[in-house]
Amino acid sequence: MTDKKQPNSAHVTIFTASEEHYEYADDICATIEEAAKIRGTGIAKRKPEYIRSKMREGKAVIAITRKGKFAGFCYIESWGKEKNYVANSGLIVTPEFRELGLGKLIKKAAFDLSRKKYPKAKLFGITTSPAVMKINYRLGYRPVTFSELTDDQEFWNGCKSCVNYDILERTNYKHCLCTAMLYDPAEKERDQQKISEQIDEEKSNVSL
Repeated sequence: MTDKKQPNSAHVTIFTASEEHYEYADDICATIEEAAKIRGTGIAKRKPEYIRSKMREGKAVIAITRKGKFAGFCYIESWGKEKNYVANSGLIVTPEFRELGLGKLIKKAAFDLSRKKYPKAKLFGITTSPAVMKINYRLGYRPVTFSELTDDQEFWNGCKSCVNYDILERTNYKHCLCTAMLYDPAEKERDQQKISEQIDEEKSNVSL
């Protein structure tokens, strides 16, 4: 992933976030909280200090308009002792830039950044948003059960601010209203190897 990407649908540039974007942390948190209220499900709250820590670590992407206005955001979290699970979280687009394809571009930028920083990690997410599910599917994620996700309790603690946390807790973290999705690079590599072997076999049969 490059540090900048220019979407065709709006005058917005997507950056790998850094300290120079600290000023947007409050707006990001407010937008996430407002979206959670409207939807009534799904989005865990985050404090500005946490968002700034992600910017400082280079683990976030942010969309900024030509006039310097915040348009969208997403950040990376790593889980487990081996950091072998990575989630792209907090995907948000401000109301005036929704339905322009910006969310898809932000998600792709976060996905690319995650693959660059953690090339062997499994990427996962839980969401109630059909739009996010569609984006994830196009990136190569597949629906999975919650048992296939990280068992790092810190991840699940992040769900406590969600209005549906009681469902998750009652089911011992096995079920909720969110859909779990996973991208496994090792699985993708095996699939690609199988395809290559099938092609080689077909070529061999033709030559015979």
